[in-house]
Amino acid sequence: MTSSSTSSNRLAHETSPYLLQHASNPVDWYPWGEEALAKALREEKPILLSIGYSACHWCHVMAHESFEDPATAAVMNALFVNVKVDREERPDLDKIYQLAHQVLTRRGGGWPLTMFLTHDDQRPFFGGTYFPDTPRHGMPAFTELLQRVAEYYREHHDDIRKQNESLMQVYADIIPEPARDANLDASPLAQARTALAQDFDKQFGGFGGAPKFPHPMTLELLLRYWRATAGDEQPDLHSLYMTGLTLTRMAEGGLYDQLGGGFCRYSVDMYWMIPHFEKMLYDNGPLLATYAQAAVATGDLLYTRIANETADWMVRDMQSPQGAFWSTLDADSEGHEGKFYVWDTAELGQLLTPAQYRVLEQRFGLEGTPNFEGHWHLHVHRSMDDVATALQISVGEATALLDSARQTLLATRNHRVWPGRDEKVLTAWNGLAIRGLAIAARVLQRPELAAAATRAFDFIRDELWRNNRLLAVYKDGRARFPAYLDDHAFLLHGIVELLETRWRTEDVTFAVSLAEAMLDHFEDKANGGFFFTADDQEMLIHRPKTYSDEATPAGNGIAAFALNRLGYLLGEPRYIDAAERTLRAAWSSMTRYPPGHAALLVALEEFLAPPTIVIIRGEPAEITSWQRDLSKVYAPRRMVLAIPGDAKDLPAAISEKHAQEECVAYVCRGTVCSEPIKSLPALIAVTRE
Repeated sequence: MTSSSTSSNRLAHETSPYLLQHASNPVDWYPWGEEALAKALREEKPILLSIGYSACHWCHVMAHESFEDPATAAVMNALFVNVKVDREERPDLDKIYQLAHQVLTRRGGGWPLTMFLTHDDQRPFFGGTYFPDTPRHGMPAFTELLQRVAEYYREHHDDIRKQNESLMQVYADIIPEPARDANLDASPLAQARTALAQDFDKQFGGFGGAPKFPHPMTLELLLRYWRATAGDEQPDLHSLYMTGLTLTRMAEGGLYDQLGGGFCRYSVDMYWMIPHFEKMLYDNGPLLATYAQAAVATGDLLYTRIANETADWMVRDMQSPQGAFWSTLDADSEGHEGKFYVWDTAELGQLLTPAQYRVLEQRFGLEGTPNFEGHWHLHVHRSMDDVATALQISVGEATALLDSARQTLLATRNHRVWPGRDEKVLTAWNGLAIRGLAIAARVLQRPELAAAATRAFDFIRDELWRNNRLLAVYKDGRARFPAYLDDHAFLLHGIVELLETRWRTEDVTFAVSLAEAMLDHFEDKANGGFFFTADDQEMLIHRPKTYSDEATPAGNGIAAFALNRLGYLLGEPRYIDAAERTLRAAWSSMTRYPPGHAALLVALEEFLAPPTIVIIRGEPAEITSWQRDLSKVYAPRRMVLAIPGDAKDLPAAISEKHAQEECVAYVCRGTVCSEPIKSLPALIAVTRE
């Protein structure tokens, strides 16, 4: 293919929306695979590996500047074998080469990731992220860089080989030795709590400065930490304060969509005001879970509203007709970041009544200078009490006017040109969404959210579970790519949570199959913990095994938590033992930097203090009523399962808890279960923590 060709390249046969965005580039792109690797080997050309995703703003910028330019494409085609990867489809490749970028450049990575690999063994020898088309930001023009890299590759083979050997040693050393004889205790939890308090922004919430990310797993850890001390003489109120201030400031800021619900990826400033505008399913599922738990823990109506609106956004804008959840909404529309979300005051004045506009103006501070490129991106400026006082109306009247104004603006916005939506289905991210919706369904008393979670789960089970193995991606009728650790762990976590919301025996059977697949194909049998890829997946230059949280919680942490819970529920010690081996494998990483391992710390907390499991048997209406009453209390170390008395084919550990003619409950702590409890007040008294 020549650079002047206008026909599609090899990406035209892919299903990834991100890859399809590049299918008409003049670049001779290949997807990662045997054809591209064989071409590089045959022609002895280095590989230019470009990794991004469809909602990535700077990926679009680099595409417009360089990949759509025939002159740049001619240089790329002449000097390299060009491989384009969707990091959401191939997170294994992204993990490997992001780490390589960090080692080679001594800087954090990101997207687009641009890496140059050797032609014969795919080892990276140079890389960066975004490169401009002309010299700026202290960087050379992309075409100049391409020529210099190709020249260096031709003339410095020995230097590159030596560098690559050093890099491979870093890969070998990065997985720590397991702490087989260590005493697993709560010390990393206390250390994480101290470090987070030191890094906490006391004015705007969150941790550290700009840019600010939501980190829902960290907030969930702090909320659990507070709850664990609630009965002490000196409860840890500061953990609750850190969680509450952060959740409040995020909900009031521009990170949150004040009209449509749901959260953007991160804030570019310390105030949570201006986001990077893409919306990711993997943020909103965990944030929904966190806000719902905070709502029941504190009774704060703000958290209840945000949880409701976020759930509504997920179901309304991100759930496919088939039931599964799509992945992302772009930051850009009509070529401009954030255009879909911002407003001019003149337009607002035309759309709203004078009374509505006055409330909106006070609430969002529209009297000053626009806050985003000459336009307004809405964020809370004044409390509703202050708005009502300023306008000399009641809070109820002000709130009603604001709500009606928001509805009007949302209806208008829905007629704008929408950001692109990546409509591929990712198993892992659906697992996060299923868990968030299951928790919200219980806390918010909204059974339709449990139904939405069930539709998503049923789709994953029906379309992405083949021959007792899980697949990672579904798009356009095709299920593809062997699933990764996160797919198994996040989905298992979601199923366990969904069982608490509504019982289906067949889901327990599936959860066991999923856990067994994870243990068979991902566990490090010698050292504990789980590799990111299965033992029979494509062999790459490194088999990742990560313990720290990234944009999503660490798969090892979620796997340990879910296996521990499933093990106690089913009386299966193999699962509990696997959780312990994971904690031992990760112990040195956890203790070296506790705040970066929130998912593992939550798993550690539950391992040290096993969950209380309440099994309620009887008629559906009554057992649901008992369960609903128990769900009104925030008790994160407690599982409550309402199982109809006539349920068939139950696992042995559960079938032992018989239903009598009346509703009964059994309370299990560790491996010891109570006698049947026959009244709700007695059950509440026994389970009070």
